[in-house]
Amino acid sequence: MKGIIFMTDPKFIRNIAIIAHVDHGKTTLVDGLLKQSNTFRENQAEMSQSLIMDSGDQEHERGITITAKQTSIYHGDYKINIIDTPGHADFSGEVERTLNMADGVLLIVDAQEGPMPQTKFVLSKALELGLKPVVVINKIDKPARRIAEVEDELADLFLELATDDSQLHYPVYYAIGREGKAWTTVPENPSEHADLTPIFDAIVSDIPAPDVDTNGALQMLVTSLQYDSFVGKYAIGRITRGSAKRGQAVVLIKRDGENISGRIEKVFGYRGLAREEVEQAGAGDIVALTGIADAHIGETIADKDTPEALPTIDIEAPTISMYLGPNTSPMKGREGEFNTSRQIGDRLKKEIETNVSLRVEENGIGFTVSGRGELHLSVLIETLRREGYEFEVGRPQVVTITEDGVEKEPVEELLIEVGPEFVGAISQELGTRRAEMRGQETTSSGTTRLDYILPTRALIGLRNILLTATKGTVIMNSLPHGYQPMSGKLPQSRNGVLIAFEAGTTTPYALQTAEARGELYIGPGVEVYAGMIVGLNRRQEDMEINVCKAKHLTNMRSSSSDGVVQLTPYTELSLEQCIDFIEDDELLEVTPKNLRLRKRELDPNKRKRAAKQ
Repeated sequence: MKGIIFMTDPKFIRNIAIIAHVDHGKTTLVDGLLKQSNTFRENQAEMSQSLIMDSGDQEHERGITITAKQTSIYHGDYKINIIDTPGHADFSGEVERTLNMADGVLLIVDAQEGPMPQTKFVLSKALELGLKPVVVINKIDKPARRIAEVEDELADLFLELATDDSQLHYPVYYAIGREGKAWTTVPENPSEHADLTPIFDAIVSDIPAPDVDTNGALQMLVTSLQYDSFVGKYAIGRITRGSAKRGQAVVLIKRDGENISGRIEKVFGYRGLAREEVEQAGAGDIVALTGIADAHIGETIADKDTPEALPTIDIEAPTISMYLGPNTSPMKGREGEFNTSRQIGDRLKKEIETNVSLRVEENGIGFTVSGRGELHLSVLIETLRREGYEFEVGRPQVVTITEDGVEKEPVEELLIEVGPEFVGAISQELGTRRAEMRGQETTSSGTTRLDYILPTRALIGLRNILLTATKGTVIMNSLPHGYQPMSGKLPQSRNGVLIAFEAGTTTPYALQTAEARGELYIGPGVEVYAGMIVGLNRRQEDMEINVCKAKHLTNMRSSSSDGVVQLTPYTELSLEQCIDFIEDDELLEVTPKNLRLRKRELDPNKRKRAAKQ
């Protein structure tokens, strides 16, 4: 496609963002739009795939969208640029920056669950930017659907969030995203033949064309960055004014007002999942430019003769931070390809260029990494781990602010849905964490929905405790709810730990003795070092234990002593469980091959002296 001029008239362009709570069907609906717009040939692999837009390994494994992505489809004479956004509150920075490229939003709402915490968050951001909303009530084939009630709940939500009266008038459509069906009214028979034509028509008729200046000098806000080993950095954004041409001389306007001269090497438009090189692209379109190596998110690319900056993107402040530094355990350097402070620092600098919600500060030989939640940080840790990095992390801490001389901590709204038999266990656990209940109701499906306000630090470790208390049935979601004056220290929520007494390899004989003391996190034949955590004690205090002791051989024989040792299966903790588990005096050693819990101070004598201080 090289050499073509790609100047679509702005009135035939529609820029939309797909927004919703997690798991309400955004990415599945985009699949249907891609397939039914004839973006792929019938024999292409994508026609038989699902969650096409979720390209990352962790996105497939976790079943969530982590990074916002753009694609383009055609419907008649119209080019539709679609931005698929994450639905989890921890990745709201992705939502905030990409909404700047859109003129309208498709708000997807589950026909059974209705508006959820993240629905409220993403809709408020969209309405603040003046984006035109189109509502799609999805999954209307669910047996427990409650379409009329969901419509009423949406009306209340819009009434609460709308910034002007025009936003109270929004079209509503009904869909079964995974079957690629949509209707303008609730169908009597959802199994009847239908397609997504009503959604395509809604995008064209209900979403406004971009309000841009086609004749002025180039102006584009960098909203996203991507890297390619062949062409380098792509600066992605919507052209607000003028046009971008291959070889054009431009100025990059930094956040501090500094101007850096540059030249556009290549211009790419989007078609389906692919980028296609074009000679020129015009105002209103979403494009990727190469050649501007110094570009960062929130900066403006402008014509060299008219260097005028666009408003920068404001992202909500981080709420959780943790220490991340080079591995200091006796096993350092064995399993990771990159393990020095400089290598880790260079990788984190690269990460903050694209991960706009992340903050990184040097902290001795390590770094303090701040993000929007535990999931946000755990995705970063897992990404580094898979790339061959070896490091250690500390316990998550809340990021406080100071207002009028008062230290304030972030607060979250927590919505929990659980069976009525577990309400008591939930209430008891949240009571110890100083959570304030704001409401309780029984849903149409018979579950109980609880609404709490609690400090962000009270959420650390909560998910795993509630999953255990409810036999894995709890559904919990949270979103930021401002700040409040710092309250007292929360009680420790777990018992002490079992600590390896000496270095060596674990034996079944020693582990049989250890499992009588508590719950083990390692099995036999595992190399350990002194100060490494091997299990959870049954008591409140920590206990050192020898897990490497071998059975002494004697010439005595008995029918009972020579049997094979039968060990209880040990508990293998996931990355998120390990992060939740550690206390202030503990660390998590992360390598490409292993996760090891350890005490911050490995020497038992120094550890005891530190505890007394």
